[in-house]
Amino acid sequence: MRTIGIIGSGRVGGALARLAVAHGLRVVVSNSRGPETLADLVAELGPHARAATPEEAALACDLAFAAVPVRAYRDLPATALRDRTVVDAINHDPARHGHVPGLDGATTSELVQAHLSGSRVVKACNNIFSGSLLALARPSGAPDRSALPVAGDDPGARAEVAAFLDVIGYDVVDAGPLAEGWRWQPGTPAHLVHAGATVHEAVPAGVERVRAALAAATR
Repeated sequence: MRTIGIIGSGRVGGALARLAVAHGLRVVVSNSRGPETLADLVAELGPHARAATPEEAALACDLAFAAVPVRAYRDLPATALRDRTVVDAINHDPARHGHVPGLDGATTSELVQAHLSGSRVVKACNNIFSGSLLALARPSGAPDRSALPVAGDDPGARAEVAAFLDVIGYDVVDAGPLAEGWRWQPGTPAHLVHAGATVHEAVPAGVERVRAALAAATR
C-alpha cells in the first residue's frame, strides 16, 4: 500500500487525503500548526491516516503533495523531500495574494522546483475547487470522467502523478515541462474549467475539453 504525504491539509489537501484513503492508500497529513490540529481530519479518514509534522510526512511518503499558501512555499522541507516526486498544488492569484518575489516571468511550480532542487516537482490539482475534486472523481472508463493537466520536467515523475490521479478517479492531460504550467494559472480558460455557474456546481471536463482550454491560453 502506497503512502501519500500531504503538506498543507486545508481544503485541497483534505480533499486529496479523502480520495486517497477512499481508494486504498495510506495518507500522512500535516500542516504548519502541528499534528494535534488535524485530529478531527484523521478521525474522519480512519485507520489508514495519521497526522505528522511536514518533515515527518515528507520522510514517510512515496508521493508528496504541497498544498500550502503560495507565500509559504519556502517552508516546504527540502531536505526531507529530496529524491521524491512532489506535486505542487499551490496557486497564485495576484488579485488575492499580491506580488510574490520571484514570480515575474515564472510559475509557482518553477519557484517550488528551485526551492526543492533535489525533488521532482509536478504541477497538478491546482485548477479545480476542492469540492469539485471530490464530486467529479469517476472510475476509469466512465463516460463523464474528468481530466486534470500535469506539467513537470521529469517524464517519469509526470507518469507517477498520472498513475495516482487515475487511481483517485481522473484522466490526465500531459502538458509537458513545468514552464507550461502557466497555461492553467488563474485567469486562463483551463483554470477552474470544471466549475459551473456557481462555486458549488461541478461540471465534468474530459481530456479534449481540458486540452482545448490549455491551447487557448494566452499571456
